[in-house]
Amino acid sequence: MDIMHLQFDNLSYHIGPAAILRDIHADVPPQGIVGLIGPNGAGKSTLLRAINGLIRPSSGSVLVNGRSVTRIPERQRARLMAMMPQNPGIGFGFTVEEVVAMGRYPYLSRLKPLSNRCRDVIAESMATTGVAHLAERRTTHLSGGERQRVFLARALAQEPQLLLLDEPIANLDIKYQLEILDLVQQLHQKREMQVIVAIHDLTWALRVCTHLLVLKEGSLVAAGPTADVLTEALVEDVFGVRARLALEQPGEPRLDVLAPV
Repeated sequence: MDIMHLQFDNLSYHIGPAAILRDIHADVPPQGIVGLIGPNGAGKSTLLRAINGLIRPSSGSVLVNGRSVTRIPERQRARLMAMMPQNPGIGFGFTVEEVVAMGRYPYLSRLKPLSNRCRDVIAESMATTGVAHLAERRTTHLSGGERQRVFLARALAQEPQLLLLDEPIANLDIKYQLEILDLVQQLHQKREMQVIVAIHDLTWALRVCTHLLVLKEGSLVAAGPTADVLTEALVEDVFGVRARLALEQPGEPRLDVLAPV
């Protein structure tokens, strides 16, 4: 898979007088799983929407291989990147297979039926995410973890180079959190897929993400390898709590929140 070069060039986004993103300038690591962390309202979801071209910056730009993402036609952009939003629409009346098939829209002309290639990709995406056995089930009859897997399969059906995930484990039981994040790691490793994930749980960020972008009040306050960025001092400054990093278990680091500052 080709490596995408993603940059933020003094990116800002305002809603009226309110600055949601402020002068963000960074090169996003082309390899690894990049985590977006920060308090609620820091701008994580907005930054993902800007990357995906769903909003137009007030100033600056998101650059994909040196080209502003807003200048890339929608269908071409959807072949480059796919986004799983925090609360994806369930799609009343649709089966799992029909929802996953929606991910093939960048490759189809209007009203054109699915090709054999499309059907193969849909089947592979459902198999990869473990929902093939649910193909005929209505999405309204799924558990939260099953729904997340279905919408991840829909994103994979776009065959993207870059996968954008907005809080993919929010409100899920621990079992489903483990399954979803393990699947994300497998996709990154086996398909060499670039991943950017907004994640609120700092222990999961510590264990899963190789790099971090840290947002506070719409500004990028830190960026780099996770082990360098996620320190007790940063957690206190950005999240307003005292914390302790527990690194004694190799491969299973933990961050314990102790008290508010």
